Amino acid sequence: MDLVPEIWRASGLHQATWGQVVMIGVGGLLLYLAIVRKFEPLLLVPIGFGGILANIPGAGIATGDGLLSLIYGIGIETGAFPLIIFMGVGALTDFRPLLANPKTLLLGAAAQFGIFGTLLAVLGLSAGGLMDFNVREAAAIAIIGGADGPTAIYVAGKLAPHLLGAIAIAAYSYMALVPLIQPPIVRALTSERERTIEMPQLREVGKAEAMLFPMLLLLLIALLLPAAAPLLGMFCFGNLMRECGVVERLADTTRNALINSVTIFLGLAIGAKLQADLFLRPSTLGILLLGLVAFAVGTASGVLMAKLMNRLSRTPVNPVIGAAGVSAVPMAARVANRIGLAANRQNHLLMYAMGPNVAGVVGSAAAAGVLILFAS
Repeated sequence: MDLVPEIWRASGLHQATWGQVVMIGVGGLLLYLAIVRKFEPLLLVPIGFGGILANIPGAGIATGDGLLSLIYGIGIETGAFPLIIFMGVGALTDFRPLLANPKTLLLGAAAQFGIFGTLLAVLGLSAGGLMDFNVREAAAIAIIGGADGPTAIYVAGKLAPHLLGAIAIAAYSYMALVPLIQPPIVRALTSERERTIEMPQLREVGKAEAMLFPMLLLLLIALLLPAAAPLLGMFCFGNLMRECGVVERLADTTRNALINSVTIFLGLAIGAKLQADLFLRPSTLGILLLGLVAFAVGTASGVLMAKLMNRLSRTPVNPVIGAAGVSAVPMAARVANRIGLAANRQNHLLMYAMGPNVAGVVGSAAAAGVLILFAS
């Protein structure tokens, strides 16, 4: 037996395909964007590294009984990881800006048009033969417009797990690129005078109101739309732990140690779906482009709704905060604040923008329930 040929045939260099080489490069690019450019590093570092591991020839770490395959089965196929992260997000979320100005809920609702508009567009293009996505795939792609990573992963895992890698990369990439994508859209749809609008002082929200709201929100939406109950339930439970004041240790664990631990495994599990044979397809480019359109439409819809509210109401609304209706928390609210300050150095919009930003989280969870119900 000639050992040299045997060793060579067993090596990764011999087994490597051009697709695996490309995807290892993609994993390296994700690491660069996360470490050097600071684009969503908490997710892109484990996703990028997981993508490299998944494409090492002959290792089998992302297939069969491989570690990444097991992590994916436990956390993504069951839907556990996104739900746990939603609980942590709830423990980090303050509903007070939304409660102090309830009409900003309309801005978060309007931003969800990016999801449903994209769904109709994908179905139309597929019916016309320009794309080839079925209803379940179209729904999974459309949820990217909500700019909510855990929700996108949850819906994709339920409806189109074979597209999870592309959908997750699109969702988190556009969340990271909020400071680049949103400002041109906002400036194109608003005038300088509109961007200088100063909003009235927010009222103070009491503890009892803040504590009861997540319970009422859950019951209202979940009873009408049970498919949204898992995501919204975990979100509201995390928020209740934050607000009730008697389980601070649990709330602290949920918004720190627990969410950080699950984020590591979630990223590695997504990386497992960056295998060359799953990712390097013509459909991937279509998903990335459709996700960008969905995100842009959601941003524009929120701004246009704010402009409409100004026409119908005597209370001024700075239309810039409408861009925060997508659920990229708190990045979108910070971007809105930055745009407002550029127009008026005395115009601090952060707390006002957090209202539609939090409403966007609720809206994306509700939209996810509608899509799962519609496409199942």
